[in-house]
Amino acid sequence: MPTLTKLYTMEEASQHNTKDDCWVVIDGKVYDVTPYLDEHPGGDDVVLAATDDFEDAGHSKSAKELMQNFCIGELDTSAPIIPELEIASKKETANYSRNLMDLTKQYWAVPVAIVGISVVAGLIYLRKK
Repeated sequence: MPTLTKLYTMEEASQHNTKDDCWVVIDGKVYDVTPYLDEHPGGDDVVLAATDDFEDAGHSKSAKELMQNFCIGELDTSAPIIPELEIASKKETANYSRNLMDLTKQYWAVPVAIVGISVVAGLIYLRKK
């Protein structure tokens, strides 16, 4: 069934990610929320940082109705998803896990040394008494 609204790819929408030009994609619809950023109750940083959590943020019915004023089109689901974003997110998760393991391996000696020194100092103190 043909649509009457303009279709945008995720790549096109992702290029509009600044305070002066901000688009968000929610439930397959593309919204240009640039004029609303200064009026948003949570501030523009909230909108620019995370649009995945729209439903979880507890928006009111009036907020959802207001959102319709900013709808500029729909997401083109036939277009491929940006592969660079998928690869980057997988690498980022792997790097985060690896970095966490490296830090754990690297810094285990500090608490063990503190405990060891405390035990030795305690034994020396008790022997002198």
